[in-house]
Amino acid sequence: MRLYLLNLGTIQPGDVPVAGYLIQMDGGINVLVDTGFPRSFVNDPQNPPGMTVRIRPEETVVARLASIGLEPSDIDYLVCSHLDDDHSGNHDLFINAELIVQREQYELAKNGHERFAANRDIWDHPSLRYRMVDGDVELVPGLELLETSGHVPGHQSVLVRLPETGTVILAADAIMHSSMADAKTREMFVTDMDDEKRIRASTQKIADVASREGAALVVYGHDSEQWAGLRQAPAFYQ
Repeated sequence: MRLYLLNLGTIQPGDVPVAGYLIQMDGGINVLVDTGFPRSFVNDPQNPPGMTVRIRPEETVVARLASIGLEPSDIDYLVCSHLDDDHSGNHDLFINAELIVQREQYELAKNGHERFAANRDIWDHPSLRYRMVDGDVELVPGLELLETSGHVPGHQSVLVRLPETGTVILAADAIMHSSMADAKTREMFVTDMDDEKRIRASTQKIADVASREGAALVVYGHDSEQWAGLRQAPAFYQ
C-alpha cells in the first residue's frame, strides 16, 4: 500500500494547498480522493472573492497522477469528500472509476443547491457512475470512509491503515487546518455550510477516531504549514 499526497495548486494569499490523494491498495486497486479545481483554471482561474487560485500545468490532477505512472483510466474508485469546486473540478475525467459519495451530499447537490451549481457539468457528467453510501463504510480492506457532515451536509473523510506508517486520516474539509482540530474552540468559517452542532460533532469524531486508532497522522485539508512538512507526490507514505 502507498499513500500519495497530491498538491493540486494553491489559493492565495497564504499558499493554501488544494489537496487530492491517491491510495494504491494491495491487489493493484487505485483509489483517488478528490480532483481539485477545474483544469480550465490553469489558464482561466475563477477566483473566489478576495482570493486568487493558482494552478500550474504540473499541478493538475492528471499531471500529478502521471508523475507516479498513472492515468485517469487507472483509477478504480474516486472518493468524493464533497462536491465543492476545489474538490470535484475534474470528476468528468474519471469515467472508468466508480465515484463514491455520501447520499446526503449527492442528493443536496443533485437537487440543485446553488453552492454546487457552477461545477455541475463536471461532477454531474452523464458518463459518471456514482455509488451513494450512508455513514461510515469500509470501501476496501484497509480503507474506510468516515461520515463527517458539518462543512457541508454529507461530507466524508478517509481513514487509511498503512502497513509501515500506521493509520492516517485524511480529514479533508471536516478539519481544514490544525487550528480547527479542537471541537470546543473551533472557529466557524464562512465556507462552513452546516449548523455549528454538526461541525463540532464531526471535528470531535475525527479526534475520537484518531485516538482510538492511535493514528500516526491526521492530514488537514487546507493547512499550508502542515503540508510544507509532509511528503508530497511523487514521494509517498507506506
